Amino acid sequence: MAEFDLDHVENVYFDVLKEIGNIGAGNAATSLATMLGAKVDMKVPRVELLDFNQIGDAIGGEDQIMAGVYLVINGDVSGSIMFLLEEESAHVLVSKLMMGMPREQEVGFSEMEMSALQEVGNIITGAYLNSLSSLTGLTITESIPDLTVDMAGAILSVPATEFGLLGDKLLMIETSFTDDAELNGYFILVPDLPSYGKLLRALGVMK
Repeated sequence: MAEFDLDHVENVYFDVLKEIGNIGAGNAATSLATMLGAKVDMKVPRVELLDFNQIGDAIGGEDQIMAGVYLVINGDVSGSIMFLLEEESAHVLVSKLMMGMPREQEVGFSEMEMSALQEVGNIITGAYLNSLSSLTGLTITESIPDLTVDMAGAILSVPATEFGLLGDKLLMIETSFTDDAELNGYFILVPDLPSYGKLLRALGVMK
């Protein structure tokens, strides 16, 4: 069995990781469209393997306010997944989900809006993980999602506390999805190191 080293990911491995991102985003778009009752297009403009300390800059700076949905994953793959959504994009999505109702408060999100936002995050991350499970044939289960609205740096401090136990790199998948407005979000997948190897072996690109 080949030893897996994320610092030497060959192009074929990276292409497969990107394809997982594309298929996951497509499934997430379908689920989101069903939820909103509108056509949604989703694309994956960027996939990167990053050190944890690079992620803040990669998503536009640690000071920006974002909504983050965080889940622990278990089963054949262990680690965590986070979906980050820019604050304005989150407001647009919540408004659509609540049939165009105006914001309940000028700053932040009301309790009802937070509940809607958590459901959106749950649908999107669930669709992504389901596609990953279907592609690989691996069993992947997730925890109840935890939603936080805060500066990106503060949200990222949650997985940072366990990051050293999980792996050396994280997979960041930037997504852009549209119906009549362009919304930007980021999947951050942090499998433990053995899980990367399991994923690639299941996909037939690593022995």
